[in-house]
Amino acid sequence: MAILPIRTWGHPILKTRAKEIKTIDDRILQLSQDMLETMRSEDGIGLAANQVGVAERIFVVEIPCQDGKTSQHTLLNPVITYRSKNKDTQEEGCLSFPEIFGPVERPVEVEIVGENLEGNQVSIRGAGLLARAFQHELDHLDGIVFVERMNIVHRVMLNKPLRELARKTKAALTNRNTAKL
Repeated sequence: MAILPIRTWGHPILKTRAKEIKTIDDRILQLSQDMLETMRSEDGIGLAANQVGVAERIFVVEIPCQDGKTSQHTLLNPVITYRSKNKDTQEEGCLSFPEIFGPVERPVEVEIVGENLEGNQVSIRGAGLLARAFQHELDHLDGIVFVERMNIVHRVMLNKPLRELARKTKAALTNRNTAKL
């Protein structure tokens, strides 16, 4: 297993819609393990493949439960099939947006359908933090980031740190590309 570099805001892959996974092979199995290790190393609760530079429809989520265990899910080609009408607003953060947080309104319960690593279709109904994590990670696979789900007032308040993060990301990309020449 390996800890993968997380792409930060300003990297074009974060605005890319991920492609469907047609075959579950050793590469996908390794990617899922690497994503879990990467997410855990950053104390995250979810990670989408495009956050680690792979534009394919897979995400991992691991939520702590009250009994001390965790609810862990790896989903390929996920689709939300149900969203509750009840919504709430909670503060969200993202591994691709270090130290940037803000309120996001989302449905409190969702049902998501996807494939597990064995290629079986699974349907999971989640509420609370699990529902929020599913929605956040699926947004990533669709090229949508959580700040785009905030109201305009909060997005404006985050303009400066978002511009600074994008500037640093683009500078790092430019330096990396220049070093390869």
